[in-house]
Amino acid sequence: MKATPTLLVVGRLYLALVLAFLYLPIVVMATMSFNTSQFYQLPIDWTFDWYVQLSSNQRLLAATRNSILVAMATTLIATVLGTAASIALFRYEFRFKKLFQAALFPPIAIPWLITGTAMLLFFFWSGIGRGLHAMVLGHVALALPYVIIVVSARLRGFDADLEAAARSLGATPWQVVRYVTLPYMAPGIIAGALFAFAVSFDQFVISYFLSVPGISTLPVEIYSAIRQGFTPEINAISTLVIAFSITLLVIVSRFYRFGDSR
Repeated sequence: MKATPTLLVVGRLYLALVLAFLYLPIVVMATMSFNTSQFYQLPIDWTFDWYVQLSSNQRLLAATRNSILVAMATTLIATVLGTAASIALFRYEFRFKKLFQAALFPPIAIPWLITGTAMLLFFFWSGIGRGLHAMVLGHVALALPYVIIVVSARLRGFDADLEAAARSLGATPWQVVRYVTLPYMAPGIIAGALFAFAVSFDQFVISYFLSVPGISTLPVEIYSAIRQGFTPEINAISTLVIAFSITLLVIVSRFYRFGDSR
């Protein structure tokens, strides 16, 4: 059925409103990070003062470094473990396999407040305690289901006969993995890694429960700063994080498309 001009106009207007709803707050925040006025007075008087002050705000910078370190460690661990688990689920049949697959979804659906409370109690009971190491463990537990689900979805379209053909042509098991399996899985692995990084870097509840005085992540530090009094330095660090995220996505999209490699 061909859309009428009226429907096209309404559809485009609806899309524009959705995009404005999503991105207008971000644009306002980024713009205000360059405004001289601390109280967002208009018209905007452009300045880089808040970025200069941010460069000397050791608490925010330390929290940012902690978030990056925790997110990178979480991404590495969750991606390796999640990819290995996805391959095992794809290649092998074993007892309680369906139950294991079903168990991947509750950690995503359970509210993070409940998960954070459970982790806090378990880490104290087991002697793990709190700190960056506990945050990494907690973030891995949250990110792992995302990686397994994304990589498993990619593997569902994989033809196992390709591996058999490579072996029949004399390829070693490592060569089969390197030249056949991994290239096909790469888009799914990259997507899973991005999910893991985003889940970890943006995580507030688990980080808040498992942080210790003097050591926190960026979401926790921003929350604490807002409680004490909002400053445009938070706008500045948030704008830098958004710029970093967009740059990362552009780099990844340069090499991969959704669902296939370029």
